Formats: sequence, C-alpha cells, structure tokens
Amino acid sequence: MSQDGVGVDLETSLGYLLKEASSALRAAMEEVLRPLGLSVTRYACLELLAQRPGLSNSELARGAFVTRQSMNVLLQALEREGYVTRPAEAPVGKVLPTRLTPRGRRSLEKATEAVRSVEVRMLAGMTETEQSDAFRILRRMIHSLRDGNDGS
Repeated sequence: MSQDGVGVDLETSLGYLLKEASSALRAAMEEVLRPLGLSVTRYACLELLAQRPGLSNSELARGAFVTRQSMNVLLQALEREGYVTRPAEAPVGKVLPTRLTPRGRRSLEKATEAVRSVEVRMLAGMTETEQSDAFRILRRMIHSLRDGNDGS
C-alpha cells in the first residue's frame, strides 16, 4: 500500500507485475538487438513485414505499438538504409505497401535468432504446461481488456 494508505499495493498488483515483466523483456531484447543495429521497434516492424508483406503504415504502427507518425519516420529510415522498399506512388488509394528487401530479410534472420534466445531465457524453469497456462491466461487478460468483458 502507498504511504498515505491510498493507491495500489505494488507488491500484489498483477498489473504492475505485468508492466515490470514487459519492461524486463524489452530491456533484454534491446540488449541482444543493439549489436545487430536494431531496436525492438525496428525488429517488430521487420518481423511484421516478413509475416504480412505489404502492410500499411497504420497497420505496422498498431502491430509495433507506436504512433503512425513514429512508424512513418522509422519506415523512412529503414527505406534509406535499404531494409525495406515502398512504391513512390500508392497502387490503390493512399496506402504505400511496404516490403522487406533482401538486406532486411538477412537482418531479420539474425534478429529473430537473438529474440528467440531471450524468450527461451524468459521461459527457463517453466514446464510446458506452465508455459501453455501463461499464454492462455495472458490472452484472456488481453481479450477482457480490449473487448471490455469481465472474462466470464
């Protein structure tokens, strides 16, 4: 409990623990991606494009948990550096579909291996059942928060 008796008890708050886990995961990912010249956001962008080629700026921003403006700046940098390519003009509407270049794919392969090592470390000591339970529980939490239902 906070000093004045009001607020969230950080020692027992699941939300605070999730944020702490998220922060620790991000720091571990940044640590292994930095030597590869990538950040978590750059990696997320490349991974999304590998799995879903042609995503729009807005779709990439949502998937990487950043603003559209931040994603646009990132995509411009990735394009300049030869990791992605976008057409000069939108083939349909206003959307400029982005695709990985061979350089982007090679960089992603190394990054994916590094990120997998972090996830293996994070899950060390957990049984397959515990991992499956954690995945299911976290998915249910996300669903409850996004859909506004109580999970019942």
